[in-house]
Amino acid sequence: MKIEIDTGSGFCFGVTRAIGKAEEELQEVQPLYCLGDIVHNEREVERLRQLGLVTIDHEAFAELRDVKVLLRAHGEPPSTYALAKENNIQLIDATCPVVLHLQERIKREFAADTDHQKQIVIFGKRGHAEVLGLVGQTDGTAIVIETPEEAAQLDFGRDIALYSQTTKSLDGFRQVVEYIQAHMSQSATFTYYDTICRQVANRIPHIREFATRHDIILFVCGRKSSNGRALFRECARANAQSYMIDSPAAIDDLPELAAALHHTPTLSIGICGATSTPKWLMEQCKTHLETITA
Repeated sequence: MKIEIDTGSGFCFGVTRAIGKAEEELQEVQPLYCLGDIVHNEREVERLRQLGLVTIDHEAFAELRDVKVLLRAHGEPPSTYALAKENNIQLIDATCPVVLHLQERIKREFAADTDHQKQIVIFGKRGHAEVLGLVGQTDGTAIVIETPEEAAQLDFGRDIALYSQTTKSLDGFRQVVEYIQAHMSQSATFTYYDTICRQVANRIPHIREFATRHDIILFVCGRKSSNGRALFRECARANAQSYMIDSPAAIDDLPELAAALHHTPTLSIGICGATSTPKWLMEQCKTHLETITA
């Protein structure tokens, strides 16, 4: 039996950077607080919790004083920084540079429109941490849409500036652009900016190709990972024998896999994951698979 771990899967640059900052700070101070899950993977969050990282929500953050708090790669709105200054909280800012650059662009766009007649639109997942940070750059006035159909709510007689959450799909963004272009009034302008992170977007064609090379795909990701759900859909489209798992133990709960192993001991199995999936977890899944098939 052949088992291959996808070398292109695992943490993106922004997540790697944030976790590195957390590990570095934890060598100096414990506990270290983190505003929200540092990554949408329960196993990695638990590993860091054991090192002294305490995950908090915004309500708990508002009660803290005189401590260190890590801001994860997703970024935060300006109100978080203002509250930290007010409560003497030292921020360890691990916002992904790609997200930070996007925040600054949206902030400049909002500030330049002094009478605020332009509609600033963000193609993204409503309520997602990154999107909340982006909307915060516009004093909460940006319009978030998730599908071309939702673009119908826009006023096509007014100027529109469209941005995208960095981890959304290129295909989805293009569909939104085409919809808005088809409905814009000649009296208004439409500008759009492809702000999707290529390190993330390029994983879609790569993971499709990886999935076609194997009989069975085990896709490892946390239950909270929206990127994981999107990438898994691509795996399943390329290979119907794709299964999502969140731990090595979950492999034991796949009767389809057990049956396939019984009938075809020479299977080729691919293990891959999301931008929030740690390499060590995929390695553990491989080791477990080798153990049960030995």
